[in-house]
Amino acid sequence: MEEKRRCFSLSQNKFLQHWCVILFISSLAILPLTQCFNYGKALSKSLLYFESQRSGRLPYNQRVTWRHHSGLTDGLEQGVDLVGGYYDAGDNVKFGFPMAFTITMLSWGVIEYGDEISSAGEYTHALEAIKWGTDYFIKAHTHPNVLWVEVGDGDTDHYCWQRPEDMTTSRQAYKVDEKNPGSDVAGETAAAMAAASIVFRKTNPHYSHLLLQHAEQLFEFGDKFRGKYDESVRVVKGYYPSVSGFKDELLWAALWLYKATDKEDYLRYALEKANEFGGITWAITEFSWDVKFPALQIIASMLLTEENHREMGFKLVFEQYRSKAEYYLCACLNKNNGSNVNRTPAGLLYIRQWNNMQYVSNAAFLLTVYSDYLRASNQRLRCDRGKVGPEEVLLFARSQADYILGANPMGMSYLVGYGSRYPQRMHHRGASIESYRENKGFIGCTQGYDYWYPRNDPNPNVVVGALVGGPDQMDRFSDDRKNFMQTEACTYNTASLVGVLAKLHGVEEEDGYLNTPLLASS
Repeated sequence: MEEKRRCFSLSQNKFLQHWCVILFISSLAILPLTQCFNYGKALSKSLLYFESQRSGRLPYNQRVTWRHHSGLTDGLEQGVDLVGGYYDAGDNVKFGFPMAFTITMLSWGVIEYGDEISSAGEYTHALEAIKWGTDYFIKAHTHPNVLWVEVGDGDTDHYCWQRPEDMTTSRQAYKVDEKNPGSDVAGETAAAMAAASIVFRKTNPHYSHLLLQHAEQLFEFGDKFRGKYDESVRVVKGYYPSVSGFKDELLWAALWLYKATDKEDYLRYALEKANEFGGITWAITEFSWDVKFPALQIIASMLLTEENHREMGFKLVFEQYRSKAEYYLCACLNKNNGSNVNRTPAGLLYIRQWNNMQYVSNAAFLLTVYSDYLRASNQRLRCDRGKVGPEEVLLFARSQADYILGANPMGMSYLVGYGSRYPQRMHHRGASIESYRENKGFIGCTQGYDYWYPRNDPNPNVVVGALVGGPDQMDRFSDDRKNFMQTEACTYNTASLVGVLAKLHGVEEEDGYLNTPLLASS
């Protein structure tokens, strides 16, 4: 049965009136009815996660002490210094495409919610997480038209279960250049460095300027020498193929460069290429490391209210961008007459079986940002099934965050290390093997697979702040190291969640209304 009760919680600025929906599901476990979450604490843990994923020589202030230096000869065979960066997930490969997306989303979160992150005492950690990525991109961009985009080989790495500190697998490095183009990865890296340049503009202006120089060069490279990077670096096809092509990344990069430089040429590029590159023709219900259309459509549509943009003569293009942005947002809210994003019985957005939480955190972030835009511009979201106010948009984003943190039929926090019950057997090489700090003896490939991988015991090391792949379409989750579709986490899962948690922490501190329990509704 289902019982609804009306909850009013009005802040001084009269921001919020909302429904609380309590769901009783007879065939499943009863959802927690009085759960409230400490978003500031969850935010702190999410930022700590990135220290677990570091490659290279770890700094003196490294907080995740079960990790140690690794990948110290990366790039040596090719005569370049590629030490540093992040491992993308539970393996030991450095994939540049998803790493760049991770930094773009972390930077966007800081741009939007830097004050909230500061109030949680995490601003320095957020900047450190971004800079660990951008420092690596500076190294990887060795020439205006050369970008190193992968270190390690996914095939050999996946045949080996080994701590990154012990790696014996190939550390072959791969690049894109004029003869072997990669407009998608160049565009995403340009977007990451442009967004990060905004973050560092006040605290480190010299570094900000350096990032912007690299970003502009990478965009020019990607635009002039067009092609998909997985056609040039074929070893990546089985792991991070560019299914959506490169046109979304070029539009995405142009918009971020406009935000970073205020140069009208970049905005004009995104407007003039909008039709040709699919920016105003693709209506998409997925935002991910590969598919950027919904996010770039949202950024473009939010520029519509600015007077100087209305005078550029592209009002219709802006409106078309907005229409496609609204399609995505309304699909998440189940407000389209046509295609909407599927949900589990307990209300979690569900795109696909493998690592579904990446789509959840990305959607929650875009909904959160757009709710702020709607509120600031005194507008409502226009959907087929009616207009939606900013408070309802934010509340749905919050329902997804709450599900992640434990308001779900499993009573499981899918953010590792948060709460009393979270995945114990994460699919993660370094976490599942005794730490280098405890055992400096060499652990080989077969030893890892024979002894550590099949163990039923919890991982000896906890990857705090990792957002795992999450439950299936029926809200079921199996905490099994072999179940990589559900128990592996990726950097880009947590990157988008940082901004959402920061916003919720800020609103909770400011208004106090988030103390009212809210569970996902239809």
